[in-house]
Amino acid sequence: MFVVSGGELKGIVSVADTMKPTSTKAIDDMKKLGITVTMLTGDNKRTAQYIGRQAHVDHVIAEVLPGDKAAVVADLQKQGKKVMMVGDGINDAPALVQADVGTAIGSGSDIAMESSDVVLMRSDLQDVYRAIKLSKATIRNIKENLFWAFIFNTIGIPVAAGVLYAFGGPLLNPIFAGLAMSFSSVFVVSNALRLKRLKL
Repeated sequence: MFVVSGGELKGIVSVADTMKPTSTKAIDDMKKLGITVTMLTGDNKRTAQYIGRQAHVDHVIAEVLPGDKAAVVADLQKQGKKVMMVGDGINDAPALVQADVGTAIGSGSDIAMESSDVVLMRSDLQDVYRAIKLSKATIRNIKENLFWAFIFNTIGIPVAAGVLYAFGGPLLNPIFAGLAMSFSSVFVVSNALRLKRLKL
């Protein structure tokens, strides 16, 4: 901005967008997980590209009208990509709904939070990384529990039904069958509780 008085240039005021110190690290951490990070903004192209370079994002899509953000998300989905959209404004709401996972920043507008699947309490991209890491660990834990429950039941149910007895083996006492079933539940719950020790 130029400051002019009496037809003479008196000064120049420079204004720039600033990033939080944690933003670049959060994006780098997400990229280590194999995630492609795209910056989708209505800002002018030069400003967006400058911020994008500072933040280490993979792609910058600038000068996007509010109504077109959802179309950009839909286009990425047509390419076979799973899209997580992070936004905080009213104009982000359609894109948040369109995305496979819509994530709103806690300090954002009410409509953005209503349109989202996930609401983060702080305006910090590190929380986006933590949410992704936690979700991946949760899915892995669920698969582990399903696997062990399948193995346990595949072996335990025939034994409880008397398969061993039919071939001259012992008959399983109902008390031991009940204990074995309880052990299965304890194992699954204990495995799930490991998530509490996950370092985010």
